[in-house]
Amino acid sequence: MPDLGEFEVLLAVAETGSLGAAARKVGLTQQAVSARLASTEARIGVQLAVRTPRGSQLTPAGVVVAEWAHQLLDVAHHVDAGLASLRTDARSRIKISASQTVAEQLLPRWLMSLRAAAARRGSPVPELTLTATNSTHAAEEVAGGTADVGFIESPAAPRGLRSKVVASDELAVVVAPDHEWARRPRPISAAKLAQTPLVSRETGSGTRDSLNEALRLAGCDPERQAPPVMELSSAAAVRAAVLASQAPAVMSRLSIADDLAFGRLREVSTPELDLRRHLRAIWVGGRTPPAGAVRDLLGHIQSMQRLQRRAAGG
Repeated sequence: MPDLGEFEVLLAVAETGSLGAAARKVGLTQQAVSARLASTEARIGVQLAVRTPRGSQLTPAGVVVAEWAHQLLDVAHHVDAGLASLRTDARSRIKISASQTVAEQLLPRWLMSLRAAAARRGSPVPELTLTATNSTHAAEEVAGGTADVGFIESPAAPRGLRSKVVASDELAVVVAPDHEWARRPRPISAAKLAQTPLVSRETGSGTRDSLNEALRLAGCDPERQAPPVMELSSAAAVRAAVLASQAPAVMSRLSIADDLAFGRLREVSTPELDLRRHLRAIWVGGRTPPAGAVRDLLGHIQSMQRLQRRAAGG
């Protein structure tokens, strides 16, 4: 099967009646046009044109093939225009599903910065729709096509989805200022924490999954962990419950930075646990994020992270 470029050469020869004029029409040398026409004839096993001193004329078979080529190129141009429209649409809107921590603490700044950068360049500002959920639901929405890209805080990327680390975070064990652990001089062991009922996020939350993984790595069986005092679906609700009760919680430092700084919550040392974690972007497809707004967003986030690291190092 000849490629589209070979069909274009054949049509140029049919329209101009000479190899030289056809070469000028398609932007090639006469030698290249002649070679391409000969390659097409050799490939399909049919002579398409007769070369004479007065020019080139299509054979009867060449006339038929030229008509097919015209139809094929017309369809190709239609498809190309449609793909261009899809690319424009992909750059103009993006649906995001993100875990609570990323949605509340990071994405607003990332998205506003992306809009400001687009405005400075004079390029269209993408239409952004953000849904805050937990990591499990974010992965399900991306896998099901409801969201174009997701952000999760689970210990590992979901199967069947591509991922990229976009930020780092750390969990902290926190209590109200009047809790007995706030005055405890010694750290809390991993086993003690596992045996203590906590105010916890719901099943499927990246924070809960990250804690379970940290306990597992410290030698504690998550299946034998004490049941939660209560399960809540947002960091704000967990924070309020900790302040209103004598139950500890494990929360993202991103969501409680001010509370720790001003003493509204107290951190409890747990040196046996590695509570550091990665925050990931997830998408469906190849290793490279989908072209358009998704790739623009992730590229912008990466640039922001590089600038932050340089500022911190400088």
